[in-house]
Amino acid sequence: MRALIDRYIDAYNRMDVDAMLVTIHREVIFENYTGGTLSVRTIGIDELRHLAESSRGLFSARRQTITGYSEAAGTAHVQVFFEGTFAIDLPNGVRAGQRIAMPGRSEFRERDGLLIYIADHSD
Repeated sequence: MRALIDRYIDAYNRMDVDAMLVTIHREVIFENYTGGTLSVRTIGIDELRHLAESSRGLFSARRQTITGYSEAAGTAHVQVFFEGTFAIDLPNGVRAGQRIAMPGRSEFRERDGLLIYIADHSD
């Protein structure tokens, strides 16, 4: 599963949605948690494509770096460090050009050689 996750994150870092989706099962569930609260959930590859394409313009540059990896009972637990530069001004006061850097973690599950479940967690 590690090689599959590496391909997914590499495509994510390059903002290459098509390459990201090559690693994704058509029945994928994607969840994003902020401070322990579910903030986004997609079901199926089409919903994930829409989310990925619509959020791609949020950052002029972004990078996830894997800082830790473990796998148990069919789930990969990945520690990541995220860095990004905002491309646009946001309603919450964030301005284009502002940088963000923070640790996070993700969970991945695989089915039929593709990622079937992705959960991103940040505090």
